[in-house]
Amino acid sequence: MSYSIDLYKKEVEVEKNYFTYLTYVSMFPQLIAGPIVRFSTVREELHHREITIDGFSDGLLRFMQGLFKKVLIANNMGALWENIRGLSYGTISVTTAWLGAISFTLQLYFDFSAYSDMAIGMGKMLGFHYLENFNYPLIAKSVTDFWRRWHISLSTWFRDYIYIPLGGNRVGIGKHLRNIAVVWFLTGLWHGAAWNFILWGVYYGILLALEKYVWGKKLAKLPAFFQHIYAIWIVVFGFTIFVFDDMGKLGEYLTFLFGIAKNPIFGTEILYYLMNYGVLLIIAVLLSAPIYPWLQKKIEQIQTKRKKDVIKALCAVCYIALFLLTTAYLVGDTYNPFLYFRF
Repeated sequence: MSYSIDLYKKEVEVEKNYFTYLTYVSMFPQLIAGPIVRFSTVREELHHREITIDGFSDGLLRFMQGLFKKVLIANNMGALWENIRGLSYGTISVTTAWLGAISFTLQLYFDFSAYSDMAIGMGKMLGFHYLENFNYPLIAKSVTDFWRRWHISLSTWFRDYIYIPLGGNRVGIGKHLRNIAVVWFLTGLWHGAAWNFILWGVYYGILLALEKYVWGKKLAKLPAFFQHIYAIWIVVFGFTIFVFDDMGKLGEYLTFLFGIAKNPIFGTEILYYLMNYGVLLIIAVLLSAPIYPWLQKKIEQIQTKRKKDVIKALCAVCYIALFLLTTAYLVGDTYNPFLYFRF
């Protein structure tokens, strides 16, 4: 669609080589779930790209990072979510219900960002440079900030091909609210023809409108910690809406989140889950923040060659160990496709 629209608007030139065009529309690394790659992004590389050893090795490392995130973190967070989701409703405490919602949020983030990492890595191995699709969205300080960081290629696609052509925010308040409503209704529908996706899209449309016109300026004056708590609460609650395609089950789970079902605030089951998944939860939370770029920056600041060589050797050992651990999980585990394939 982006190719056809850009061609109509004369923002790209027509591709006269059918096989080059076919390569673009069937490009495996990004085809199924993202990042959404526009023709204008890779047009030059479709005709003139260079496959180098450095590019291939960088792409392979990026692919492996995605593989580790998917198998070691996303799958285990998914196991925690399925365990909590499968509890008989009389045994779910409020804290356990929220732990389940948090675990699903972490599962979805690490699953989808892992796919994007692997797609970007595969593209780089073949000489293509795709744009980033995630920028640590779970450190966002507002809903607006979150959607600048989450599934960036989808957000910018809707912005450029629907929101801006409708007038964007350079119109009156009434039309601007209409534009937000249209974009977020379509964003929900894009994920699937089910009421929970529509509700999820409307939920974000309303919140973005409220941030723009009601409390956005006041929110920006709060300490960063409270801004982050506000944003992460909205995101976790939003993904609770997102995961249930049965409206009845969604309604029931929401009653447990807020204690409306008269379920206890704490239960012994949460201690069991924290004992078994607590370390992994801490690792997942830490890795959802920009720890890795911070470490890279610190390594680059090291001056002596000897220290850099030692760190490179340690990194190589870590990659090998994680690869062996990932292989062990894959051998012993059942089939676990990427979660985002459903949407």
